[in-house]
Amino acid sequence: MQDKVFIFDTTLRDGEQSPGATMTHAEKLEIAAMLDEMGVDIIEAGFPIASIGDFEAVSEIAKNSKNSVICGLSRANFKDIDRCWEAVKHAARPRIHTFIGTSPLHRAIPNLDMDQMADRIHDTVTHARNLCDNVQWSPMDATRTEHDYLCRVVEIAIKAGATTINIPDTVGYTAPRESAALIRMLLERVPGADQIIFATHCHNDLGMATANSLAAVEAGARQIECTINGLGERAGNTALEEVVMALKVRNDIMPYATGIDSTKLMNISRKVATVSGFPVQFNKAIVGKNAFAHESGIHQDGMLKNAETFEIMRPADVGLSETSLVLGKHSGRAALRAKLKDLGFDLADNQLADVFVRFKALADRKKEVFDEDLLALMQDADTSAAYDTLQIKRLRVVCGTEGPQEAELTLSVDGVEHTVDATGDGPVDAAFNAVKAIFPHEARLQLYQVQAITEGTDAQATVSVRLEEEGKIATGQAADTDTVVASTRAYVNALNRLILRRQKTAPDHDVKSVSYRDAI
Repeated sequence: MQDKVFIFDTTLRDGEQSPGATMTHAEKLEIAAMLDEMGVDIIEAGFPIASIGDFEAVSEIAKNSKNSVICGLSRANFKDIDRCWEAVKHAARPRIHTFIGTSPLHRAIPNLDMDQMADRIHDTVTHARNLCDNVQWSPMDATRTEHDYLCRVVEIAIKAGATTINIPDTVGYTAPRESAALIRMLLERVPGADQIIFATHCHNDLGMATANSLAAVEAGARQIECTINGLGERAGNTALEEVVMALKVRNDIMPYATGIDSTKLMNISRKVATVSGFPVQFNKAIVGKNAFAHESGIHQDGMLKNAETFEIMRPADVGLSETSLVLGKHSGRAALRAKLKDLGFDLADNQLADVFVRFKALADRKKEVFDEDLLALMQDADTSAAYDTLQIKRLRVVCGTEGPQEAELTLSVDGVEHTVDATGDGPVDAAFNAVKAIFPHEARLQLYQVQAITEGTDAQATVSVRLEEEGKIATGQAADTDTVVASTRAYVNALNRLILRRQKTAPDHDVKSVSYRDAI
Protein backbone atom coordinates (compact mmCIF):
# COMPACT_ATOMS: atom_id res chain seq x y z
CA MET A 1 0.00 0.00 0.00
CA GLN A 2 1.40 3.37 -1.03
CA ASP A 3 1.05 6.47 1.14
CA LYS A 4 -2.08 8.41 0.23
CA VAL A 5 -1.67 12.03 -0.82
CA PHE A 6 -4.93 13.90 -0.30
CA ILE A 7 -5.94 16.31 -3.05
CA PHE A 8 -7.45 19.53 -1.70
CA ASP A 9 -9.01 21.58 -4.51
CA THR A 10 -9.47 25.31 -3.95
CA THR A 11 -10.62 26.30 -7.47
CA LEU A 12 -13.89 27.62 -6.04
CA ARG A 13 -12.15 29.70 -3.38
CA ASP A 14 -8.56 30.68 -4.22
CA GLY A 15 -9.12 30.15 -7.94
CA GLU A 16 -12.18 32.38 -7.98
CA GLN A 17 -10.16 35.18 -6.38
CA SER A 18 -8.42 35.71 -9.74
CA PRO A 19 -9.53 39.13 -11.02
CA GLY A 20 -12.35 38.53 -13.48
CA ALA A 21 -12.82 34.84 -12.64
CA THR A 22 -15.96 35.21 -10.51
CA MET A 23 -18.36 32.31 -11.11
CA THR A 24 -22.12 32.17 -10.85
CA HIS A 25 -23.92 30.07 -8.25
CA ALA A 26 -24.91 27.45 -10.83
CA GLU A 27 -21.37 27.28 -12.23
CA LYS A 28 -19.91 26.69 -8.77
CA LEU A 29 -22.33 23.86 -8.11
CA GLU A 30 -21.54 22.24 -11.44
CA ILE A 31 -17.78 22.41 -10.93
CA ALA A 32 -18.11 21.09 -7.36
CA ALA A 33 -20.09 18.10 -8.66
CA MET A 34 -17.38 17.40 -11.24
CA LEU A 35 -14.64 17.61 -8.60
CA ASP A 36 -16.60 15.27 -6.35
CA GLU A 37 -17.08 12.77 -9.15
CA MET A 38 -13.41 12.96 -10.17
CA GLY A 39 -12.29 11.86 -6.71
CA VAL A 40 -11.06 15.09 -5.11
CA ASP A 41 -10.65 14.41 -1.38
CA ILE A 42 -11.39 17.91 -0.07
CA ILE A 43 -13.22 20.71 -1.90
CA GLU A 44 -12.71 24.20 -0.50
CA ALA A 45 -16.04 25.55 -1.66
CA GLY A 46 -15.63 29.21 -0.71
CA PHE A 47 -15.28 31.90 1.95
CA PRO A 48 -18.74 31.87 3.59
CA ILE A 49 -18.49 35.20 5.42
CA ALA A 50 -17.38 37.10 2.30
CA SER A 51 -20.92 37.46 0.93
CA ILE A 52 -24.39 35.98 0.93
CA GLY A 53 -23.59 34.46 -2.46
CA ASP A 54 -20.50 32.68 -1.17
CA PHE A 55 -22.38 31.40 1.88
CA GLU A 56 -25.23 30.02 -0.22
CA ALA A 57 -22.85 28.35 -2.68
CA VAL A 58 -20.85 26.64 0.08
CA SER A 59 -24.03 25.55 1.83
CA GLU A 60 -25.56 24.12 -1.34
CA ILE A 61 -22.34 22.33 -2.29
CA ALA A 62 -22.19 20.85 1.22
CA LYS A 63 -25.73 19.51 0.89
CA ASN A 64 -25.06 17.98 -2.53
CA SER A 65 -21.62 16.44 -1.97
CA LYS A 66 -21.46 12.66 -2.19
CA ASN A 67 -17.85 11.76 -1.47
CA SER A 68 -15.63 14.78 -0.88
CA VAL A 69 -15.00 16.59 2.38
CA ILE A 70 -16.51 20.08 1.99
CA CYS A 71 -14.42 22.85 3.48
CA GLY A 72 -15.04 26.55 4.05
CA LEU A 73 -12.43 29.22 4.78
CA SER A 74 -12.58 31.55 7.78
CA ARG A 75 -10.32 34.15 9.34
CA ALA A 76 -9.18 33.81 12.92
CA ASN A 77 -12.25 35.21 14.67
CA PHE A 78 -15.37 33.63 16.12
CA LYS A 79 -17.82 35.32 13.69
CA ASP A 80 -16.01 33.96 10.65
CA ILE A 81 -15.75 30.48 12.14
CA ASP A 82 -19.42 30.40 13.17
CA ARG A 83 -20.50 31.53 9.69
CA CYS A 84 -18.23 28.93 8.09
CA TRP A 85 -19.72 26.17 10.25
CA GLU A 86 -23.26 27.24 9.37
CA ALA A 87 -22.37 26.75 5.69
CA VAL A 88 -20.44 23.45 5.85
CA LYS A 89 -22.38 21.65 8.59
CA HIS A 90 -24.80 20.23 6.02
CA ALA A 91 -22.02 18.14 4.45
CA ALA A 92 -21.65 14.46 5.26
CA ARG A 93 -17.97 15.28 5.92
CA PRO A 94 -17.52 18.98 6.83
CA ARG A 95 -14.26 20.83 7.52
CA ILE A 96 -13.51 24.28 8.93
CA HIS A 97 -10.35 25.92 7.60
CA THR A 98 -9.18 28.90 9.63
CA PHE A 99 -6.07 30.99 9.08
CA ILE A 100 -4.05 33.97 10.23
CA GLY A 101 -0.89 35.61 8.83
CA THR A 102 2.14 34.73 10.96
CA SER A 103 5.08 36.35 9.15
CA PRO A 104 6.39 39.71 10.45
CA LEU A 105 4.68 41.50 7.54
CA HIS A 106 1.35 39.80 8.17
CA ARG A 107 1.41 40.11 11.95
CA ALA A 108 1.33 43.85 11.43
CA ILE A 109 -2.07 43.67 9.68
CA PRO A 110 -4.13 42.91 12.83
CA ASN A 111 -1.44 44.69 14.91
CA LEU A 112 -0.79 41.73 17.20
CA ASP A 113 2.49 40.87 18.89
CA MET A 114 3.69 37.26 18.95
CA ASP A 115 2.05 36.39 22.26
CA GLN A 116 -1.27 38.00 21.35
CA MET A 117 -1.32 36.15 18.04
CA ALA A 118 -0.49 32.87 19.77
CA ASP A 119 -3.42 33.38 22.14
CA ARG A 120 -5.76 34.13 19.24
CA ILE A 121 -4.65 30.99 17.41
CA HIS A 122 -5.33 28.88 20.50
CA ASP A 123 -8.76 30.41 21.09
CA THR A 124 -9.99 30.30 17.49
CA VAL A 125 -8.78 26.79 16.71
CA THR A 126 -10.32 25.58 19.97
CA HIS A 127 -13.61 27.26 19.01
CA ALA A 128 -13.55 25.66 15.55
CA ARG A 129 -12.81 22.22 17.01
CA ASN A 130 -15.73 22.55 19.42
CA LEU A 131 -17.97 22.94 16.36
CA CYS A 132 -16.37 20.43 13.98
CA ASP A 133 -14.06 17.45 14.47
CA ASN A 134 -12.24 18.18 11.18
CA VAL A 135 -10.30 21.44 11.51
CA GLN A 136 -7.54 22.76 9.27
CA TRP A 137 -5.31 25.62 10.35
CA SER A 138 -2.99 27.72 8.18
CA PRO A 139 -0.24 30.17 9.15
CA MET A 140 -0.54 32.51 6.16
CA ASP A 141 2.84 33.42 4.63
CA ALA A 142 4.40 30.49 6.49
CA THR A 143 7.45 30.41 4.22
CA ARG A 144 8.45 33.90 5.42
CA THR A 145 7.71 33.24 9.09
CA GLU A 146 10.56 32.82 11.60
CA HIS A 147 11.12 29.11 12.13
CA ASP A 148 11.02 29.23 15.91
CA TYR A 149 7.73 31.12 15.89
CA LEU A 150 6.27 28.89 13.19
CA CYS A 151 7.04 25.81 15.30
CA ARG A 152 5.47 27.50 18.32
CA VAL A 153 2.17 28.36 16.65
CA VAL A 154 1.90 25.04 14.82
CA GLU A 155 2.26 23.27 18.17
CA ILE A 156 -0.44 25.52 19.66
CA ALA A 157 -2.82 24.76 16.78
CA ILE A 158 -2.25 21.01 17.11
CA LYS A 159 -2.86 21.07 20.88
CA ALA A 160 -6.02 23.16 20.29
CA GLY A 161 -7.42 20.42 18.05
CA ALA A 162 -6.32 21.06 14.44
CA THR A 163 -6.25 17.83 12.47
CA THR A 164 -4.55 19.28 9.38
CA ILE A 165 -1.81 21.92 9.36
CA ASN A 166 -1.43 23.69 6.04
CA ILE A 167 1.87 25.42 5.25
CA PRO A 168 1.13 28.13 2.65
CA ASP A 169 3.70 29.70 0.37
CA THR A 170 1.30 32.62 0.04
CA VAL A 171 3.44 34.77 -2.25
CA GLY A 172 5.20 32.03 -4.23
CA TYR A 173 8.51 32.85 -2.58
CA THR A 174 10.03 29.49 -1.72
CA ALA A 175 11.97 26.94 -3.78
CA PRO A 176 11.79 23.12 -3.78
CA ARG A 177 14.73 22.57 -1.42
CA GLU A 178 13.33 25.08 1.08
CA SER A 179 9.82 23.70 0.75
CA ALA A 180 11.02 20.21 1.67
CA ALA A 181 13.27 21.45 4.49
CA LEU A 182 10.41 23.39 6.08
CA ILE A 183 8.16 20.31 6.27
CA ARG A 184 10.99 18.17 7.64
CA MET A 185 11.80 20.80 10.25
CA LEU A 186 8.22 20.93 11.49
CA LEU A 187 7.94 17.13 11.63
CA GLU A 188 11.15 16.93 13.63
CA ARG A 189 10.65 19.85 16.02
CA VAL A 190 6.92 20.09 16.75
CA PRO A 191 5.46 17.71 19.37
CA GLY A 192 2.47 15.81 17.99
CA ALA A 193 3.36 16.58 14.38
CA ASP A 194 3.34 12.88 13.53
CA GLN A 195 -0.32 12.65 14.61
CA ILE A 196 -1.71 15.13 12.10
CA ILE A 197 -1.57 15.73 8.32
CA PHE A 198 0.69 18.42 6.92
CA ALA A 199 -0.53 20.15 3.77
CA THR A 200 1.30 22.30 1.24
CA HIS A 201 -0.27 25.30 -0.52
CA CYS A 202 1.97 26.88 -3.15
CA HIS A 203 1.60 29.86 -5.43
CA ASN A 204 3.34 30.07 -8.78
CA ASP A 205 4.91 33.54 -8.74
CA LEU A 206 8.34 32.11 -9.59
CA GLY A 207 6.98 29.22 -11.65
CA MET A 208 7.80 26.60 -9.01
CA ALA A 209 4.41 25.79 -7.44
CA THR A 210 4.24 22.20 -8.72
CA ALA A 211 7.89 21.51 -7.88
CA ASN A 212 7.49 23.01 -4.39
CA SER A 213 4.36 20.93 -3.71
CA LEU A 214 5.99 17.68 -4.80
CA ALA A 215 9.12 18.46 -2.77
CA ALA A 216 6.93 18.99 0.30
CA VAL A 217 5.26 15.61 -0.30
CA GLU A 218 8.63 13.86 -0.48
CA ALA A 219 9.50 15.51 2.85
CA GLY A 220 6.35 14.24 4.55
CA ALA A 221 3.39 16.44 3.56
CA ARG A 222 0.36 14.33 2.69
CA GLN A 223 -2.06 16.92 1.33
CA ILE A 224 -1.59 19.11 -1.74
CA GLU A 225 -3.71 22.23 -2.16
CA CYS A 226 -4.24 23.04 -5.82
CA THR A 227 -6.63 24.34 -8.48
CA ILE A 228 -7.79 23.25 -11.91
CA ASN A 229 -5.58 24.82 -14.63
CA GLY A 230 -3.51 26.43 -11.86
CA LEU A 231 -6.18 29.13 -11.56
CA GLY A 232 -5.53 31.65 -8.80
CA GLU A 233 -4.38 35.11 -7.88
CA ARG A 234 -1.37 36.68 -9.58
CA ALA A 235 0.51 33.80 -11.29
CA GLY A 236 -1.91 31.21 -9.92
CA ASN A 237 -1.72 28.14 -7.68
CA THR A 238 -0.31 24.65 -7.99
CA ALA A 239 -2.13 23.01 -10.90
CA LEU A 240 -4.10 19.94 -9.83
CA GLU A 241 -3.60 18.20 -13.16
CA GLU A 242 0.17 18.63 -12.95
CA VAL A 243 0.69 17.12 -9.50
CA VAL A 244 -1.78 14.30 -10.14
CA MET A 245 -0.13 13.25 -13.40
CA ALA A 246 3.39 13.75 -12.00
CA LEU A 247 2.60 11.32 -9.18
CA LYS A 248 1.00 8.92 -11.66
CA VAL A 249 3.64 9.00 -14.39
CA ARG A 250 6.67 9.12 -12.06
CA ASN A 251 5.31 6.75 -9.43
CA ASP A 252 8.67 4.97 -9.64
CA ILE A 253 10.42 7.83 -7.83
CA MET A 254 7.37 9.33 -6.07
CA PRO A 255 5.49 6.28 -4.76
CA TYR A 256 2.37 8.05 -3.54
CA ALA A 257 -1.24 7.40 -4.49
CA THR A 258 -4.14 9.79 -5.14
CA GLY A 259 -7.77 8.87 -5.65
CA ILE A 260 -8.18 11.06 -8.75
CA ASP A 261 -9.73 9.65 -11.92
CA SER A 262 -7.31 11.30 -14.34
CA THR A 263 -9.50 10.57 -17.37
CA LYS A 264 -11.79 13.38 -16.20
CA LEU A 265 -9.04 16.03 -16.14
CA MET A 266 -9.53 17.39 -19.65
CA ASN A 267 -13.26 17.81 -19.29
CA ILE A 268 -13.09 19.74 -16.01
CA SER A 269 -10.18 21.81 -17.34
CA ARG A 270 -12.36 22.95 -20.23
CA LYS A 271 -15.28 23.67 -17.93
CA VAL A 272 -13.20 25.81 -15.57
CA ALA A 273 -11.64 27.68 -18.49
CA THR A 274 -15.10 28.42 -19.87
CA VAL A 275 -16.81 29.61 -16.68
CA SER A 276 -13.80 31.58 -15.42
CA GLY A 277 -13.06 33.20 -18.76
CA PHE A 278 -9.38 32.24 -18.37
CA PRO A 279 -8.33 30.25 -21.47
CA VAL A 280 -5.70 27.55 -21.08
CA GLN A 281 -2.41 28.44 -22.75
CA PHE A 282 -1.63 26.19 -25.72
CA ASN A 283 1.57 24.78 -24.21
CA LYS A 284 0.14 24.26 -20.71
CA ALA A 285 1.30 20.96 -19.22
CA ILE A 286 -1.24 18.11 -19.31
CA VAL A 287 -4.31 20.04 -20.54
CA GLY A 288 -2.92 22.51 -23.10
CA LYS A 289 -3.95 22.24 -26.74
CA ASN A 290 -0.37 21.37 -27.75
CA ALA A 291 0.37 19.01 -24.84
CA PHE A 292 -0.02 16.01 -27.18
CA ALA A 293 0.67 17.74 -30.51
CA HIS A 294 3.72 17.01 -32.67
CA GLU A 295 4.87 19.05 -35.66
CA SER A 296 8.59 18.36 -35.98
CA GLY A 297 9.35 15.76 -38.65
CA ILE A 298 11.61 13.82 -36.30
CA HIS A 299 8.89 13.80 -33.63
CA GLN A 300 6.18 12.78 -36.09
CA ASP A 301 8.30 9.93 -37.43
CA GLY A 302 8.99 8.70 -33.92
CA MET A 303 5.31 8.91 -32.96
CA LEU A 304 4.26 6.88 -36.01
CA LYS A 305 6.70 4.13 -35.07
CA ASN A 306 6.11 4.15 -31.32
CA ALA A 307 4.05 6.74 -29.40
CA GLU A 308 6.24 6.30 -26.32
CA THR A 309 9.14 7.80 -28.28
CA PHE A 310 7.87 11.32 -27.54
CA GLU A 311 4.92 10.87 -25.16
CA ILE A 312 5.31 9.91 -21.52
CA MET A 313 1.56 9.43 -21.03
CA ARG A 314 -1.34 8.53 -23.27
CA PRO A 315 -3.85 11.21 -24.29
CA ALA A 316 -6.58 8.87 -23.03
CA ASP A 317 -5.04 9.01 -19.54
CA VAL A 318 -6.22 12.62 -19.17
CA GLY A 319 -9.49 12.23 -21.05
CA LEU A 320 -8.46 13.13 -24.60
CA SER A 321 -10.17 11.27 -27.44
CA GLU A 322 -7.95 9.51 -29.97
CA THR A 323 -10.75 8.92 -32.51
CA SER A 324 -10.83 10.60 -35.91
CA LEU A 325 -14.57 10.87 -36.55
CA VAL A 326 -15.10 13.68 -39.07
CA LEU A 327 -18.28 15.72 -38.74
CA GLY A 328 -19.93 17.87 -41.39
CA LYS A 329 -23.29 19.17 -42.48
CA HIS A 330 -24.51 15.65 -43.33
CA SER A 331 -23.74 14.23 -39.89
CA GLY A 332 -26.64 13.28 -37.67
CA ARG A 333 -27.46 13.42 -33.97
CA ALA A 334 -25.93 10.01 -33.23
CA ALA A 335 -22.53 11.00 -34.65
CA LEU A 336 -22.63 14.33 -32.82
CA ARG A 337 -23.56 12.66 -29.53
CA ALA A 338 -20.74 10.11 -29.92
CA LYS A 339 -18.15 12.78 -30.71
CA LEU A 340 -19.25 14.99 -27.83
CA LYS A 341 -19.10 12.01 -25.48
CA ASP A 342 -15.52 11.35 -26.63
CA LEU A 343 -14.77 14.98 -25.80
CA GLY A 344 -16.23 14.58 -22.31
CA PHE A 345 -19.76 15.93 -22.80
CA ASP A 346 -22.57 13.52 -21.91
CA LEU A 347 -25.71 15.42 -22.95
CA ALA A 348 -29.34 14.81 -22.18
CA ASP A 349 -31.73 14.68 -25.16
CA ASN A 350 -32.94 18.27 -24.73
CA GLN A 351 -29.37 19.56 -24.44
CA LEU A 352 -28.34 17.60 -27.53
CA ALA A 353 -31.26 19.04 -29.48
CA ASP A 354 -30.13 22.61 -28.71
CA VAL A 355 -26.48 21.90 -29.55
CA PHE A 356 -27.48 20.06 -32.73
CA VAL A 357 -29.19 23.19 -34.07
CA ARG A 358 -26.01 25.19 -33.38
CA PHE A 359 -23.89 22.44 -34.93
CA LYS A 360 -25.94 22.40 -38.15
CA ALA A 361 -25.71 26.17 -38.44
CA LEU A 362 -21.94 25.96 -38.03
CA ALA A 363 -21.62 23.03 -40.44
CA ASP A 364 -23.46 25.02 -43.12
CA ARG A 365 -20.71 27.65 -42.87
CA LYS A 366 -17.74 25.26 -42.56
CA LYS A 367 -16.66 22.40 -44.81
CA GLU A 368 -15.48 20.31 -41.86
CA VAL A 369 -16.19 20.67 -38.14
CA PHE A 370 -13.16 19.88 -35.98
CA ASP A 371 -12.96 18.91 -32.32
CA GLU A 372 -11.90 22.46 -31.47
CA ASP A 373 -15.01 23.80 -33.21
CA LEU A 374 -17.23 21.54 -31.11
CA LEU A 375 -15.47 22.62 -27.92
CA ALA A 376 -16.08 26.25 -28.87
CA LEU A 377 -19.71 25.37 -29.61
CA MET A 378 -20.11 23.83 -26.15
CA GLN A 379 -18.40 26.85 -24.60
CA ASP A 380 -20.92 29.14 -26.30
CA ALA A 381 -23.75 26.95 -25.02
CA ASP A 382 -22.35 27.36 -21.49
CA THR A 383 -21.99 31.13 -21.66
CA SER A 384 -25.29 31.92 -23.42
CA ALA A 385 -27.74 31.84 -20.53
CA ALA A 386 -31.45 32.45 -20.98
CA TYR A 387 -31.48 34.65 -17.88
CA ASP A 388 -28.84 37.08 -19.19
CA THR A 389 -29.91 40.72 -19.01
CA LEU A 390 -28.46 41.46 -22.46
CA GLN A 391 -29.00 39.25 -25.50
CA ILE A 392 -27.97 39.93 -29.09
CA LYS A 393 -30.86 39.47 -31.52
CA ARG A 394 -29.39 40.84 -34.75
CA LEU A 395 -26.14 42.42 -35.91
CA ARG A 396 -25.31 43.87 -39.32
CA VAL A 397 -21.96 45.52 -40.03
CA VAL A 398 -21.07 47.64 -43.08
CA CYS A 399 -17.37 47.94 -43.90
CA GLY A 400 -15.73 50.14 -46.46
CA THR A 401 -12.31 51.44 -47.42
CA GLU A 402 -13.33 55.02 -46.67
CA GLY A 403 -15.05 56.67 -43.72
CA PRO A 404 -16.11 55.13 -40.45
CA GLN A 405 -17.50 51.60 -40.25
CA GLU A 406 -21.18 51.14 -39.40
CA ALA A 407 -23.04 48.64 -37.20
CA GLU A 408 -26.75 48.08 -36.84
CA LEU A 409 -27.53 46.17 -33.64
CA THR A 410 -30.72 44.82 -32.10
CA LEU A 411 -30.14 44.07 -28.44
CA SER A 412 -32.64 42.67 -25.94
CA VAL A 413 -32.43 44.32 -22.50
CA ASP A 414 -34.48 42.44 -19.90
CA GLY A 415 -36.64 41.06 -22.70
CA VAL A 416 -37.24 44.40 -24.46
CA GLU A 417 -35.62 44.78 -27.88
CA HIS A 418 -33.80 47.98 -28.88
CA THR A 419 -32.22 48.76 -32.26
CA VAL A 420 -29.54 51.34 -32.93
CA ASP A 421 -27.05 52.38 -35.63
CA ALA A 422 -23.50 53.29 -34.57
CA THR A 423 -20.15 54.02 -36.18
CA GLY A 424 -16.58 53.33 -35.18
CA ASP A 425 -12.96 53.20 -36.27
CA GLY A 426 -13.48 49.59 -37.31
CA PRO A 427 -16.30 47.05 -37.43
CA VAL A 428 -15.62 45.78 -33.90
CA ASP A 429 -15.43 49.32 -32.53
CA ALA A 430 -18.70 50.17 -34.27
CA ALA A 431 -20.41 47.10 -32.81
CA PHE A 432 -19.13 47.89 -29.30
CA ASN A 433 -20.34 51.49 -29.67
CA ALA A 434 -23.78 50.18 -30.63
CA VAL A 435 -23.90 48.11 -27.42
CA LYS A 436 -22.92 51.18 -25.40
CA ALA A 437 -25.61 53.27 -27.10
CA ILE A 438 -28.32 50.80 -26.08
CA PHE A 439 -26.89 49.92 -22.68
CA PRO A 440 -24.83 52.88 -21.35
CA HIS A 441 -22.09 51.90 -18.90
CA GLU A 442 -18.72 53.01 -17.58
CA ALA A 443 -16.92 49.68 -18.03
CA ARG A 444 -13.41 50.04 -19.44
CA LEU A 445 -12.03 47.55 -21.97
CA GLN A 446 -8.91 46.01 -20.41
CA LEU A 447 -8.32 43.15 -22.84
CA TYR A 448 -9.43 42.25 -26.34
CA GLN A 449 -7.92 39.06 -27.72
CA VAL A 450 -8.69 37.04 -30.85
CA GLN A 451 -7.39 33.59 -31.72
CA ALA A 452 -8.30 31.23 -34.54
CA ILE A 453 -9.46 27.82 -33.33
CA THR A 454 -8.61 25.93 -36.53
CA GLU A 455 -6.89 26.71 -39.81
CA GLY A 456 -8.46 28.07 -42.98
CA THR A 457 -10.52 31.07 -43.98
CA ASP A 458 -13.64 29.44 -42.52
CA ALA A 459 -12.03 28.94 -39.11
CA GLN A 460 -13.92 29.95 -36.01
CA ALA A 461 -12.42 32.75 -33.97
CA THR A 462 -12.51 32.69 -30.20
CA VAL A 463 -12.60 36.19 -28.72
CA SER A 464 -11.85 37.07 -25.10
CA VAL A 465 -12.94 40.42 -23.65
CA ARG A 466 -12.12 41.72 -20.19
CA LEU A 467 -14.00 44.70 -18.73
CA GLU A 468 -13.38 46.69 -15.53
CA GLU A 469 -15.92 48.86 -13.76
CA GLU A 470 -15.36 50.43 -10.31
CA GLY A 471 -12.85 47.77 -9.32
CA LYS A 472 -15.03 44.89 -10.56
CA ILE A 473 -13.56 42.80 -13.39
CA ALA A 474 -15.42 40.42 -15.69
CA THR A 475 -14.28 38.34 -18.64
CA GLY A 476 -16.41 37.17 -21.54
CA GLN A 477 -15.68 34.70 -24.33
CA ALA A 478 -17.44 33.71 -27.56
CA ALA A 479 -16.67 31.88 -30.79
CA ASP A 480 -17.98 32.33 -34.33
CA THR A 481 -16.78 32.09 -37.91
CA ASP A 482 -17.44 35.85 -38.04
CA THR A 483 -14.89 37.64 -35.85
CA VAL A 484 -17.12 40.71 -35.43
CA VAL A 485 -20.02 38.57 -34.23
CA ALA A 486 -17.74 36.65 -31.85
CA SER A 487 -16.33 39.95 -30.54
CA THR A 488 -19.74 41.47 -29.89
CA ARG A 489 -21.00 38.34 -28.16
CA ALA A 490 -17.90 38.21 -25.97
CA TYR A 491 -18.37 41.89 -25.08
CA VAL A 492 -22.03 41.36 -24.17
CA ASN A 493 -21.12 38.22 -22.21
CA ALA A 494 -18.61 40.22 -20.14
CA LEU A 495 -21.24 42.92 -19.54
CA ASN A 496 -23.71 40.29 -18.33
CA ARG A 497 -21.12 39.04 -15.85
CA LEU A 498 -20.54 42.59 -14.62
CA ILE A 499 -24.29 43.01 -14.14
CA LEU A 500 -24.37 39.81 -12.07
CA ARG A 501 -21.53 41.15 -9.92
CA ARG A 502 -23.42 44.42 -9.39
CA GLN A 503 -26.45 42.46 -8.24
CA LYS A 504 -24.51 40.40 -5.72
CA THR A 505 -25.37 41.18 -2.13
CA ALA A 506 -22.82 43.24 -0.19
CA PRO A 507 -20.50 41.36 2.22
CA ASP A 508 -22.14 39.88 5.30
CA HIS A 509 -19.67 41.29 7.80
CA ASP A 510 -16.74 43.67 7.99
CA VAL A 511 -13.81 42.06 6.20
CA LYS A 512 -11.34 44.92 6.46
CA SER A 513 -8.93 43.43 8.99
CA VAL A 514 -7.75 40.74 6.58
CA SER A 515 -8.94 41.21 3.03
CA TYR A 516 -10.68 38.44 1.08
CA ARG A 517 -8.11 38.99 -1.66
CA ASP A 518 -5.29 38.38 0.83
CA ALA A 519 -6.68 35.05 2.00
CA ILE A 520 -3.81 32.58 1.87
